[in-house]
Amino acid sequence: MPPTDPAVSIRSLGPADLPAALAIQAASYPAFLCEDEAAFLSRLKIAASCCLAAVRGETLIAYLLAHGWPGEAPPPVGTVLPRRAASEVLFIHDLAVASVGRGTGIGSRLVREAFALASDLNLSRAELIAVEGAADYWRMLGFAEAPCTPALAAKVASYGPAARWMTRAIG
Repeated sequence: MPPTDPAVSIRSLGPADLPAALAIQAASYPAFLCEDEAAFLSRLKIAASCCLAAVRGETLIAYLLAHGWPGEAPPPVGTVLPRRAASEVLFIHDLAVASVGRGTGIGSRLVREAFALASDLNLSRAELIAVEGAADYWRMLGFAEAPCTPALAAKVASYGPAARWMTRAIG
């Protein structure tokens, strides 16, 4: 793992970060996986938010959208989420790193910070859909593919042909 960059700080991701976050998202994902402003913002406003920003100076270099959510119930891409939802698991919706932050370990640092926040919310398990071939990355962070019901498999498939349902314990 690369050494931690002392010039990078982690803080809550907020509405003021939206333009930079949307630009990172657009550079990181194909259009069908990109959220519009309303959907993106709704993830920041969830009561059990663990959404984080990695900044170098004033520049956003990575973000993590993660929040409490019902287990095995990933929301469709582009859905505006309600402010309150059952918080059974930490759902990691999106991790994106700008080109200037790649290879620095900032993604795993954001996930560790989100796990600490999730533990404070009494969430003991994390779930995600690995997209665009990212399953190997998530395996390095301790996630494993998990079996899916037919309904869950259909939701996962809507995230693209390479999408994989993955889970891990927090802690």
